[in-house]
Amino acid sequence: MVPETYGSDVEDPTAPPAESGEEGAPGQFIYASKNPHYPEIYNPDTGLLPADIDRISTNSSDEAQPEQRPLANNLLSDTWQPVGEVPKFGILPLLIGTAKTTIIAILIGAPLGILAALYVAFFAKRWVREIVKPGIELLAGFPSVVIGFFCLVTLASFVQDITGMPYRLNAIVGGIGLSLAVIPIVFSIAEDALSAVPRTLHEASLALGSTEWQTAYRVMLPAAAPGVFAAVLLGVGRAFGETMIAIMATGNAPLNSWSPFEPARTVAATIGSEMGEVVWGSEHYGVLFFLGVLLFVFSFGLNAITELYVKKRFIKRFQGQ
Repeated sequence: MVPETYGSDVEDPTAPPAESGEEGAPGQFIYASKNPHYPEIYNPDTGLLPADIDRISTNSSDEAQPEQRPLANNLLSDTWQPVGEVPKFGILPLLIGTAKTTIIAILIGAPLGILAALYVAFFAKRWVREIVKPGIELLAGFPSVVIGFFCLVTLASFVQDITGMPYRLNAIVGGIGLSLAVIPIVFSIAEDALSAVPRTLHEASLALGSTEWQTAYRVMLPAAAPGVFAAVLLGVGRAFGETMIAIMATGNAPLNSWSPFEPARTVAATIGSEMGEVVWGSEHYGVLFFLGVLLFVFSFGLNAITELYVKKRFIKRFQGQ
C-alpha cells in the first residue's frame, strides 16, 4: 500500500539532496532552495534576508569590541550583571542589600529576644517559663524555606496593605523574615546569660527598695551585658548568612539603594541562586567564590569575637577580676 500524499508541488523533505545543491561538511545541513514555492529564509524579528544578515555581521565583526575593565575596578562598581557582553561584577549593591536586611533584622529581632529573655528569667511563672522557652527555641528548628514561603505568600501582602509600599517584596519584608530566624538565637543565649547572673545581686537590689523591673534592667541586664552582646553578635551572623529567606522575601534585585522600601539582594542569596548555573572555572565562578570567602571571613570573625573576647570578659566579671 502506498501512503496518500498531499501537496505534490512541495518538495519531499525526506528525498536525498539534488546534485546541484551546495556540498558541505559531513553532518552539516546547508539550505539551498530548489523549489519556487519555498519562501526565503529570513529573520522574522528584523525582516532581513540572509544576505543582509551576513553583511551586518561582517561589518559588526570589524568594529572594536567593548573594553574590558580590570577585575578590581569591576568589583568596586555599582552594577551586578554577570551575564552580558561585558559582565559586571559590582559587589556594592550586594553589600548594601546585605547590610539593609541585616540591620532591619537586628533592630526587630534583638529587642524582642532580649525582652523575652528578661520576662522568662525574672517575671514569668514557672509553668509559663516551661511553655514559652521551649516554644521560642522551637522556632529555631523551622526550615528557612518555610519562613521564606510564609514571608512570600502572607507577610509581603500584609505589609504592603498596611504601608502602601510600591514593591511587594523589599528589604523590610526580608528583614522581618530574617528577624524570625534571629529571635530564637538572641533569646536563648540572652536568657542563659541572665540566668547565670548570681541571685545575690537580684536579692540585694530588691532589699534596697528597687522594684522587680528596676532590678531586671538596671542591675541584672548590665551584669549579663557581655552574654547579651554575644547573643546579638550571633544573631547578626545568622542574618548575614541566611540564604533561603533572603532569596524568597527580599525581591532578589541588586539595587544600589539604601532605601528599605526597595528590593534588595544579599551576598548569600547571590551565591545560592547563581552558583548552581555558573560555568565552573569562569570569571563569574571566581567572583562567586570570592563572595563566599567574604561571607566566611565575616561570620568567622563574629564568632571569634564572641568566643575569644566577649565570653572571657563575661567570665572575668563574674569572677570579680
